[in-house]
Amino acid sequence: MSRAYPRKLYRDDALVLRCQKLGEADRIVTLFTRRHGRVRAVGKGVRRTTSRFGARLEPFGHIDVQIAEGRSLHVVSQVEGISLYGRRIGSDYARYTAASAIVETAERLTPEEQEPALRLYLLTLGAVRALGDDDDRSPPLILDSYLLRAMALSGWAPALTECAVCGQVPESLLDGVGPQQTAFSVPAGGVVCVNCRPPGAAAPSTATMSLLTALAAGDWKTAGASDGPARRQASGLVAALLQWHLERGLRSLPLVDRR
Repeated sequence: MSRAYPRKLYRDDALVLRCQKLGEADRIVTLFTRRHGRVRAVGKGVRRTTSRFGARLEPFGHIDVQIAEGRSLHVVSQVEGISLYGRRIGSDYARYTAASAIVETAERLTPEEQEPALRLYLLTLGAVRALGDDDDRSPPLILDSYLLRAMALSGWAPALTECAVCGQVPESLLDGVGPQQTAFSVPAGGVVCVNCRPPGAAAPSTATMSLLTALAAGDWKTAGASDGPARRQASGLVAALLQWHLERGLRSLPLVDRR
């Protein structure tokens, strides 16, 4: 007779990134935890109407969870809701699509399970909280700010105030000369001066560069005052940078409501 596998229990607070159906009543839940990084665990019976904590294991929820370690998948044994943002986010298309892109990015930036990533966890939780609360900030701006900061935490911070190649400050950023003198190269890693500008570099407007700098720094007064063309151009550059580093696109990013 085989002996039962002894399960080690641990408790952590977590953000629910994703859920997948398993069998008739179970669900595999991908969690981003404060101290244990990204973890996948089975919520047994959570899809039944009689489940004690099924509603707490929905995407975008901030929870306090107890997990029993397993050989392949862990098991959720207890869950307490801290702030369940799923209903608020799910009822608004712009918030939902932005939040979906945020949690997908977080999952892609944590390729190794159970590897702590506290700063990224706090950044991701803060972005989801901003989308889930009664926050008047634009969801696409929250997303783009998150993506820029997440890339910075991963070592991919774009050069926004000096040339990514030679380190000099381009003249267009010094004196506000027109957009034709501002160049941005995704492969080079950001702004490039006229001497280092490679073929195919983009030519963002001064307003776009101001917005990118504000989003990276969390300057919401400047970001909130930006206009539609600058926002659309900035989001395109941010998406191109992220996909360049990840080497493939995010499924959720094309669905984001940019209006």
